[in-house]
Amino acid sequence: MREHTSCAIRPMQTQDLEMVLAWRNHPAIRQHMLTQHLISLDEHRQWFERANNNAQRKIMLVEHENSPFGLVHFTGVSPHASADWGFYVAPDAPKGSGTLLGHRALAFAFEELQVHKLCGQVIAENAASIRFHERLGFTLEGRLREQVWVQPHHHDLLCFGLLRREWLATSCAEG
Repeated sequence: MREHTSCAIRPMQTQDLEMVLAWRNHPAIRQHMLTQHLISLDEHRQWFERANNNAQRKIMLVEHENSPFGLVHFTGVSPHASADWGFYVAPDAPKGSGTLLGHRALAFAFEELQVHKLCGQVIAENAASIRFHERLGFTLEGRLREQVWVQPHHHDLLCFGLLRREWLATSCAEG
């Protein structure tokens, strides 16, 4: 896996539920989430059904050679809107998969969904996700002090944003 152009992005399907749940419940993924309990298959199905019935939500899988390796979801989606995103790669995904997911997801958000701005929130202790957002061109826009409770205490939440025009400027320069 070298180029994001070799990656496809597609809507998550019902048949993907168990695979995605296994990723989401893996300790390496779960430790960085705002909700860290083990999610049941029933709870996961309900989340998926609610999301599929909401036109402003998109749950997508990123894959290489028809093999899914990551999930990205967007909320607040409509043309010219500011949308939120969240993501994770499979715990066994090869090194570099996160970057591929990021580039493919940004292309999808800005080219296909036509969002104006993409926003991400990161628990302040998640150094890898902070670096990830910065490498993709996001700007740190704020810190919400002690915003979220994740055992055993409250954590600051960092807010990142990337404008479509900023992404276009960097993606045209790279390509």
